[in-house]
Amino acid sequence: MVKTDMPDSITSKKRGGRVELLSPAGDTERLKCALMYGADAVYLAGTSFGMRAGANNFTYEQLADGVKLAHSAGAKVYVTCNTIPRNSEIDALPDFLERAAGAGADAFIIADIGVMRLAQRYAPNVGIHISTQAGIANYATAEEFYNMGASRVVLARELCFDEIAELRAKTPPELEIEAFVHGSMCVSFSGRCLLSSYMTGRDANRGDCAQPCRWKYYLTEEKREGQKFEIFEDHGTHILNSRDMCMIDYIPRLVECGITSFKIEGRAKSAYYTAAVTNAYRQAIDGYYAAPSPDYKPDGSILEELRKVSHREYSTGFYLGTEPGQVLSDGGYVREYKVAAMVEECGNGWLTLSQRNKFRVGDILDIMPPRAKPFTLRVDEMYDGGGNPIESAPHATMTVRIPYAGKEIPMGSFVRIKE
Repeated sequence: MVKTDMPDSITSKKRGGRVELLSPAGDTERLKCALMYGADAVYLAGTSFGMRAGANNFTYEQLADGVKLAHSAGAKVYVTCNTIPRNSEIDALPDFLERAAGAGADAFIIADIGVMRLAQRYAPNVGIHISTQAGIANYATAEEFYNMGASRVVLARELCFDEIAELRAKTPPELEIEAFVHGSMCVSFSGRCLLSSYMTGRDANRGDCAQPCRWKYYLTEEKREGQKFEIFEDHGTHILNSRDMCMIDYIPRLVECGITSFKIEGRAKSAYYTAAVTNAYRQAIDGYYAAPSPDYKPDGSILEELRKVSHREYSTGFYLGTEPGQVLSDGGYVREYKVAAMVEECGNGWLTLSQRNKFRVGDILDIMPPRAKPFTLRVDEMYDGGGNPIESAPHATMTVRIPYAGKEIPMGSFVRIKE
């Protein structure tokens, strides 16, 4: 479990006209990381009706506690209710909506118009954001959802900058526009896929996708039973496998085309992923607003942060309208760093860590404080919790103390090591 404190200097502030940074929170640990590392809002799910059944998600009690924590940090909480429910599930929706509203949710993320009407009836004071699952790709659809009572639309990922700008110009200014700027992408339009359900019985449209688009495929000919042919030219056989999106180099254009909220994908990903990606985009956004310019580019160290998380090959998705969203090589992840430890305490000449992966004397630790550039620290000596000198830290969650006289590092900061 990640333990964090959140002093005023690193809590989310009211946006004051700036774009919102919206981070994923698959559970309480990830929610704390998102807040600590600079999210203006988080999106999460209860134990049902969310599109990430594989994440731990939130019980009603955890949701209420999470909302209190977020609100105390000046951040908002959006609850996903974006599955396409069947008849048998409808009767459970009113109770879910009422209890999520009672927990203090700021908005529901909804894909189905029936669910939208139920939310308006049973949770009238909670905002409605229309999910990317609704496939909003034009201004007419966006405006109609606004007329139906939505305060925000989450755009289809298939739009380019010019299309988003036109949609913004032709919809009411009160309608907020949210768009994904980072994370995994689905090969199917706006994530509306039947492949998982057909092949495994796990319904992607009810939050249980098995991701068969990431698998390796062969070609067969109907009269040659049992013969498999590799689909191979220069790029391999993962013909359905989308690249990850990364738009951190395009902050000015994202702002200029009228996007209200920059959304990071990843509720099923690790707490470290949530922290590192939120941290990078927080610094990039703040850097842009410190000196707004169409030529703004984040510092190279910020870009490097996104290469220190597990990711597929990056692309700009459909934003530029020219680059394909698929990668046809091996479909695998790039993993160059791992979490070595978490900061437990810093002061009086010592850095106290809780181990997560083995490290030893002589290693270079990469420390990631919240809302700040990372820095490295060479381990010249270290001690266990009893003060005994040790050469390595091989045991999970063991206490490790390292002599340290540098700047203060907040509790809950991640410590990494290169693989």
